Amino acid sequence: MNDQSAQPHSQDYREINQSMQVFAGDPLAGAGLPLWLPAGSVIRNELERLACDIARADGCISVHSPVLGKRALFEKSGHWAKFADDMFPAMRLGGSDDDPDELVLRPANCPHHALTYRASRHSYRELPIRLNELAPMFRAERSGVVSGLTRVRQINLDDTHVFCRPDQVAGEAARALRSALKAQQILGLPVDYVRLSKRDDSAAYLGDAQMWRDAQAALRRAAQEAGLDDIAIPLVEAEGEAAFYGPKLDLQVRDERGHEETIATVQLDFNQPERFDLTYDAADGSRERVVMIHRGTVGAMERVTAALLQHHQGRMPLWLAPIQVCVLPVRPEQDRDAREIVDALVAVGIRARMDPQGSLGGRIRASRARRDAVIAVIGEAEVAARALQVTDVRSGFRGTVPLRRFVDLVSEAYDERRSELRWNAPVRPS
Repeated sequence: MNDQSAQPHSQDYREINQSMQVFAGDPLAGAGLPLWLPAGSVIRNELERLACDIARADGCISVHSPVLGKRALFEKSGHWAKFADDMFPAMRLGGSDDDPDELVLRPANCPHHALTYRASRHSYRELPIRLNELAPMFRAERSGVVSGLTRVRQINLDDTHVFCRPDQVAGEAARALRSALKAQQILGLPVDYVRLSKRDDSAAYLGDAQMWRDAQAALRRAAQEAGLDDIAIPLVEAEGEAAFYGPKLDLQVRDERGHEETIATVQLDFNQPERFDLTYDAADGSRERVVMIHRGTVGAMERVTAALLQHHQGRMPLWLAPIQVCVLPVRPEQDRDAREIVDALVAVGIRARMDPQGSLGGRIRASRARRDAVIAVIGEAEVAARALQVTDVRSGFRGTVPLRRFVDLVSEAYDERRSELRWNAPVRPS
């Protein structure tokens, strides 16, 4: 029986963090500004690598932009009017009231990407253009509401903005939705449903009603193109859940307690292109307005990490585990062999550690508490057989595995981002 099934109840991810040491807070850093500890940095680096791989496969182009912008930028984008209470106050250089350049920590990345797009002139023939950046943005959350990794003041988001023609909208939104669903499948996070977040009758939204009807219809077509019916994920329409600039397709996940979160999103935006005059040269020589799509496939690093810790109860898939293999020598006589095994694993990119101190039982318990993915014990018999006594806590596998095969299986599972190791699979030809 593995650790997850043995637990009498589901632990909150903040409880799990106490033994895994993924993140920490400090009053000097400030509420809502978690410190990523080494174990958390491993998880975040792997999430960023996944986001980069998906973006590259979708033809996205990497860009970088500043975390600061003039207040005028966010007035133009509409964020200042809608979100000023949730933004950090504007800053004047040197504290001088005479300096005209009030600078603001950005609450979103889209205005900078709009400026990046309009830095060059574009033809209809080169669209769509997909600008990708894993970038921080900032929200002035009140101290009383910030919590762990789910409500923070700096959000690090896997963020892509697609600039396309109107006839490309449904296809690009479907591409983004498929990639977001693929990311969650790789992460092992089951998507409960996809929400089509629409406007309601309030005056809180930018743009005219017909523009919104067209945008919402395009997202319905995108959901059909993405094949939600084929994978039995329902599309649920919800009024009043849209962003102020356009409708969204939100991937909703629920944890064991019934708590619901948006983990990834695809958003249409007809308003930013109008506000920033984002255009392209059409086939007839005219200048036409581009359509902007916001897409987050993996999601915010903080929220996704919290969801992963909660869903997997800290027992991450091997490719995400901070320590993938913990090698435990039974006696000091096996220390040299254990170190050689760790060196061989590290040489192929595996995160491995050797733990020689204390009783074997105590070291096994400590490894389980840290949620190390695989525990490999080496004693006199294993040295003689060039093998390891292996425990894969996540799958429940226990058995003796030849050393060379062990390295190959772990390396293969990591490279392929598989959730389970195939301990009983046939040996691959070398």
